[in-house]
Amino acid sequence: MRRGGPFLALAAAETFSLSGTRLSTIAIPWLVLSTTGSPVLTGLTAMMEMLPYVIAKALGGPLIDRAGAKSIAIICDTASVLVVALVPLLDLFGMLGMQVLLPLVFAMGVLRGPSDAAKQAMVPDIATLANVPLERVTGVASAIERLASTAGAAGAGALIGLIGPGQALLVNAATFAAAALIVAAGIPGTRRAPAPETRPVERASYLEDLREGWRFLRGDAVLVSIVAMVAVTNLFDQAYHAVLLPVWTRDAGHGPELLGAMFAAFAGASIAGAAIAAAIGERMPRLMVYTVAFLLTGFPRFLVPALDAPIGLVFATLAIAGFASGFLNPILSAVIFERIPKPLTGRVTALNTALCFALIPFGGLAGGALISALGLAAALFLMGIAYLAATLAPLALKSFRGFDRASPEASSSSRGQALQLSDR
Repeated sequence: MRRGGPFLALAAAETFSLSGTRLSTIAIPWLVLSTTGSPVLTGLTAMMEMLPYVIAKALGGPLIDRAGAKSIAIICDTASVLVVALVPLLDLFGMLGMQVLLPLVFAMGVLRGPSDAAKQAMVPDIATLANVPLERVTGVASAIERLASTAGAAGAGALIGLIGPGQALLVNAATFAAAALIVAAGIPGTRRAPAPETRPVERASYLEDLREGWRFLRGDAVLVSIVAMVAVTNLFDQAYHAVLLPVWTRDAGHGPELLGAMFAAFAGASIAGAAIAAAIGERMPRLMVYTVAFLLTGFPRFLVPALDAPIGLVFATLAIAGFASGFLNPILSAVIFERIPKPLTGRVTALNTALCFALIPFGGLAGGALISALGLAAALFLMGIAYLAATLAPLALKSFRGFDRASPEASSSSRGQALQLSDR
């Protein structure tokens, strides 16, 4: 297999998976908002998907290290096809009430969490196979993620307007099927060459594997700081995407087509940022770029619609924010992967991502509650101010000073690990 083959396969699988996921993140909130008219129920539905997503992602790390990232990704994506396809099927027969939709989105979250964690855990090995800097791989992966999000968002708005939000999820089911097939055919399983032992060593329990990942993560000040900052900003981002912007779009008299176009403007502009990060990421001053990018990505997106600005200004703000956001994931991914010893990659990256996502389930609910209590404009402004305060953390916290340095423990561990391929 060519060196670049596994990376191209992962890129294609991520493109399909993320395009479908972006469609569902627009279709499901719009389905609830258009049928119930309630921002609180819209936020509750988002929580019912993201809460199991976070928990399953955190608990799935040891399974990824044991069973292999490839196996977990295929199993979860295949099961997702069946669960997601139930939504349009039940909607077709008029059986899709909230009492049915909520368990289905719960199951979607349970399956998406380990699948996303498994694909993320493949990145360091694929970078080794391709013999390219980690920043370049994470940058290209981020650019692909943004491209998929752009296509998914733009297509979602048009598709929802054409056939309705429930039936649009048929496309989401098809993208999960494509992702599972590509991972199965194009990505080799990986295993580590076992270290020589004088006598057999009893394998640690699942809980001990989980504790080992937690102990490492808790002991790294940089990773802890990243988790805290990203968790808070993710809370506000979820409120923005799941409730605030859909309600703003509806109240302004527009439909899902405009909502999809706004998400596409943000994601499309972010492709340029991610592409630059992929090309020169290893030469960028990480902490400075990370801080400036976060400042541009957050507060302006909330302020402009709160002021009831013209649509043109809203799109311009989203484009600037999107471009800046393109730098974030490549930098974060490179920092995180460099600090984790290879034998712990699955469990630590899964825990790290799950903790970063820990507040997301409550974002939509918080956004809906603020709108009900204070009104849309006040909710946007208050969340924007809170976002601004969170993005100043790198300037205030000493723990971020190690952001540009790899963990000595991870570096020494990686030197002793030999990568082998298997056909699993």
